[in-house]
Amino acid sequence: MKLVSYFIGLCVAQTLSVSLTTGTQAQTWKPVAGKISTPWAEKLNPASPLPEYPRPQLVRKNNWKNLNGLWDYAITTKDEAAPKAYQGKILVPFAVESSLSGVGKSITKDNLLWYKTSFIIPSNMKNNVLLHFGAVDWKTDLWLNGTKVGTHEGGFDPFSFDITAFIKKGGKQELVLSVWDPTDGGPQPRGKQLMKPEGIWYTPVSGIWQTVWLEGVAKTYIASTKQTPDIDAKTISVSAILESAQAGDKLRITAFDGMVKVGEAQVAATETAALSVPNPKLWSPNTPFLYDLKVAIIRNGKVVDEIGSYFAMRKSSIGPDKNGTQRMLLNNEFVFQYGPLDQGWWPDGLYTAPTTEALVFDIIKTKEMGFNMIRKHIKVEPALWYYNCDKLGILVWQDMPSGDLGNRWEPNLGQMGGTDKNRTPASEEIYRKEWNKIMDDLYNFPSIVVWTPFNEAWGQFKTKEIAEWTKQKDPSRLVNSASGGNHVITGDIVDLHHYPNPEMPRPDLFGPTHAIVLGEFGGLGLPIKDHTWLQDKNWGYQTFKTADELFDKYASFMVTMEGLIKKGLSAAVYTQTTDVENETNGFMTYDRKVIKVPVERLKGVTDKLYNKSLVELK
Repeated sequence: MKLVSYFIGLCVAQTLSVSLTTGTQAQTWKPVAGKISTPWAEKLNPASPLPEYPRPQLVRKNNWKNLNGLWDYAITTKDEAAPKAYQGKILVPFAVESSLSGVGKSITKDNLLWYKTSFIIPSNMKNNVLLHFGAVDWKTDLWLNGTKVGTHEGGFDPFSFDITAFIKKGGKQELVLSVWDPTDGGPQPRGKQLMKPEGIWYTPVSGIWQTVWLEGVAKTYIASTKQTPDIDAKTISVSAILESAQAGDKLRITAFDGMVKVGEAQVAATETAALSVPNPKLWSPNTPFLYDLKVAIIRNGKVVDEIGSYFAMRKSSIGPDKNGTQRMLLNNEFVFQYGPLDQGWWPDGLYTAPTTEALVFDIIKTKEMGFNMIRKHIKVEPALWYYNCDKLGILVWQDMPSGDLGNRWEPNLGQMGGTDKNRTPASEEIYRKEWNKIMDDLYNFPSIVVWTPFNEAWGQFKTKEIAEWTKQKDPSRLVNSASGGNHVITGDIVDLHHYPNPEMPRPDLFGPTHAIVLGEFGGLGLPIKDHTWLQDKNWGYQTFKTADELFDKYASFMVTMEGLIKKGLSAAVYTQTTDVENETNGFMTYDRKVIKVPVERLKGVTDKLYNKSLVELK
């Protein structure tokens, strides 16, 4: 059975389960008024928000429970041990500042945000029970039934606690957690959040902002897998990390093309299996083929644990064209990579899309506009977003969320505008830990072809060291060391930002060693009445009064781009997918209710950039 069908079945069953248990409470919830909202806000069921199975790269059947819904919340001073009373209901998993949370309040570095809920352990969870959080910004402390379970630091990575030892027999389990989020007053990665939003900086996002769920697992279980395709060798390498493995345990890995078994291997639990994939169907934006995968723990001939996953056969690399300029390659061929800067913000949910349908809408429209790539800018998305990029066929450049700003930006290539060390020791340690975890968590998604550790000198430090560490950790992808930032010639890519018109670095300076890209350009603005975050102070890098004027300018950029591709440009990123808060330079309004230029017109001029005759490889 294909994974997409399986996910649909899981979603339907889980929606019914949550609705039956929380339907009465949902009557007390309503969004905070005063801002624009998306069409999906009206479709949001507060009894079962975001009910879909949240982890498509590691699926277990029929042994999970979604905990999203209305929880109690309180905001206290940072030094309070626990709230004296809870102040109302918050809709999880929407950040406390968001409209869809039903709260719409801000917290500061001097506050703690508290949550409380109760749940019943399903009868089929008889062994170990894991409590999963998709993401919580930033520091989380957790208690179950009055006992401290653990702490997690990190605003963009999923994490779990084994709560088995803390469960009381029978009845409801009481869950309490506190969250400390200093936003721009702390050392942690925070992306574009600012306590006083302005310009390109947006509303803070504090607390739970991705799905919370329970999972029952065996005493020995698969905690994660690592899947690396090699299209040249026609193999897929698979390894796994196991919890509580025993001597003699083995891994059985099986790959499928639909219902047809492609290959199978059995190795020791600590080893990596290399499965042959004969006549591989290569993944690309035009043919996003996904193979299914099963990984099982075998003990004395019996299955102890088994998970479902998927993989794709694709390769991300660089190689020279006939002039010796390095080009970004997909599956050993030059494919011009072109897409929008995608911030992933929502006027009603901030970091969190109101529904999964909304989350996928942006990807679908991006494809319809003719783009084959998305730069995920200064944010990490839920796993379902990357799954849909894999399934729909869109390349992804993944940024690391920034923090500890302070370096002076020097956009001229070959020049440094800061010390390259402007980060506190505490934030440097936090950065390394969270970037490492983000890369681990996203490793198996084949749509991701580029890692970007830094953007425009925002907290940029030890660039060469970080870029080389990133490449060493994952040599299967390209590294864009500092997108438009202080240029240390390291990694695989040299990236210039230039607004509004497209330009590129000189190939004779960097072409022999690095691929050349235009990491940001455009930003053509068009505010649409009744669809803006603010009534005034809206802006774009160049603002127009009509959609036709904007399109004419954009079309002229595409003509320029064709010439740049011939000269050595491998990729470009247009700002941006949607308006965000007071930025009105998106293809779509912030509420997604207006697409400013028909997608067919955009696709008509964009498609010309993929003409194979523009570049000849060596």
